[in-house]
Amino acid sequence: MKPQSIGRALGIGLRVAGRIAGQSVAAAVQAVDGRPATSASGGVPQNQTVPQNHTAGRGAGQAAGLASHGVAQGVAGFLRPFRRIGGILWLEVAGVFFLLPVVVFGPSLWRTRLSWAHGPDHRTFLVSVGIVMLFLYLSVTSFLRARRK
Repeated sequence: MKPQSIGRALGIGLRVAGRIAGQSVAAAVQAVDGRPATSASGGVPQNQTVPQNHTAGRGAGQAAGLASHGVAQGVAGFLRPFRRIGGILWLEVAGVFFLLPVVVFGPSLWRTRLSWAHGPDHRTFLVSVGIVMLFLYLSVTSFLRARRK
């Protein structure tokens, strides 16, 4: 069976199952929500108790929860193709920002290169090497991870 037809069959089955589940939830809410006649004063029903109100509210809450869950899944399905592109773009932007300290500390590293062993700028050279190496590593790995995606 081709992947396209498998996906189509699964999608149709999922839609049918969702429709059946929605109908059963709606039927359950209507059964729970069936209210007796109200009193002559027009307020609270005569023989309705607190647990029935609680059960009716729970059924309505469950129906609302299922509806919002369905909407959330629909939005997630719509945004799924953009997730990969957004991840790649995020990694590339992060790589550029990690490259900025390399550009800033590179001239300092070049200027103090003669003091690498013992000299007046020995400490500046070591700090510059550490910063340049760390951020160069982060930038390169960020671009490599973006390329693998």
